Amino acid sequence: MPLLWLFLGVVAIAAVGYVLGRRRALQSAQGDIRRLHSLPSYYGSNVFIKALVPGIAALLIWLLAQPFYINSTVSGMIPETAIADGSNRGLVMAEVRRTADGLNNAVAVGAMDSNLASDPNADVAVVTQALKDAGQIVTSDITPTVLVAAQSYRAKSNAGRNYMSVLVLLLTVVGAALGLRDSHADFRARNVVEGSVKALLIAAASIAIFTTVGIILSLVFNTLEFFRLYPWTDFFFGLEWAPSFSGRGGSSKLGILPLLWGTFYISIVALAVSVPIGLFAAMYLSEYASPKVRATAKPLLEILAGIPTIVYGLFALLTVGPLLVSVFGKDGLGWMQAGTAVMTAGLVMGIMLIPFVSSLSDDIINAVPQAMRDGSYGLGATKSETIKQVVLPAALPGIVGAILLAASRAIGETMIVVLGAGAAARLSMNPFDAMTTVTAKIVSQLTGDADFASPEALVAFALGMTLFVLTLGLNVFALYIVRKYREQYE
Repeated sequence: MPLLWLFLGVVAIAAVGYVLGRRRALQSAQGDIRRLHSLPSYYGSNVFIKALVPGIAALLIWLLAQPFYINSTVSGMIPETAIADGSNRGLVMAEVRRTADGLNNAVAVGAMDSNLASDPNADVAVVTQALKDAGQIVTSDITPTVLVAAQSYRAKSNAGRNYMSVLVLLLTVVGAALGLRDSHADFRARNVVEGSVKALLIAAASIAIFTTVGIILSLVFNTLEFFRLYPWTDFFFGLEWAPSFSGRGGSSKLGILPLLWGTFYISIVALAVSVPIGLFAAMYLSEYASPKVRATAKPLLEILAGIPTIVYGLFALLTVGPLLVSVFGKDGLGWMQAGTAVMTAGLVMGIMLIPFVSSLSDDIINAVPQAMRDGSYGLGATKSETIKQVVLPAALPGIVGAILLAASRAIGETMIVVLGAGAAARLSMNPFDAMTTVTAKIVSQLTGDADFASPEALVAFALGMTLFVLTLGLNVFALYIVRKYREQYE
């Protein structure tokens, strides 16, 4: 049974339980609602919750646990002799899962007969060609061992889904029956429902924590897998980025230093543009602009934040790049060879970041108590002296936060870098050279014809983990600065 229909079935049973629970509670009160401990809707909600929660919980647990069980079972089918040099069992299982998904998709769209997809004696070349014709991404021919394992993986997954459907529906019905049993006048339905809602709110608040933990674990596991295939010293201290897709990483040079240099160089140029302009704009809007000017200028400035980054990338490629070439190119100062360069991406990214700095800084400056300004004026300070010596120091923690947000946004930007800075990974001090960033290479390594069971694809997770650690360190440092100045001015 498809997951959507299974979910709708669970919800339908719970909804019917709500109606029956409410009706049963009213019947137990013999027409006098005052005899009920709770309102009739609470009795219906009690049945709804007791029917819905067990079914959905079983569905989620099954979906999380089933892949691990099937993966461990199918992994034992792969002999050591089928694992090529430079690979391992985990990478082979990645190919197995990808092939199993390809078989499922090909059968679902009618591009492959289900008997062919399940036949262990099927011709591997025929299956490979059928997957290619079905539009599934297959970078190389499937080996017989991988095909047999993928067929077993697919069969176990489909069988497990049938068992799961029966179990989920059974738990839903049992939960509804238990809820109906409690639908009588003396049952404290309101207490149970309010406790369940409180648990739901706690679970919702925990989603962010579990999501963060899941992201970190996925990065850690895949990063460790990458370092089993590629030396970590070459990754962290290598001065060259030259991935090769001819073999399993044997001739690839995957040094991260050129990418980090490009990331920080472009981000510094972007912040050099956005921070002064954004901060000056915030000071003008909060301290000098009239209400009419502020009401018009601030929304217009914040429109920049709503423009898609691909539009900024096209602006860098078609407008800013050629403009810089006309000034700094061969016909000008001779410093720039092409329109794609650090300066191109940095300038456009800086324009994109202006509203992040200005809007947040404006809100922070406006939050400074008016009493501090009045005290400064009472001591004889001018408006500019008050802004410089009172308002800005008091608002500095918030301004640091705005700059940090802009810096994180700059480090994580991709499209402007791809279209404005080029794809060259190099160590250069010239801001008119083409460079690239970590995020741009993460995208390029996980798209195209890269084999996921290879260092050239797994390096994307190592890049992401490195960027995560650097960003975390940047946040910790910013918190230290914020607390230091906050203690001084509070």
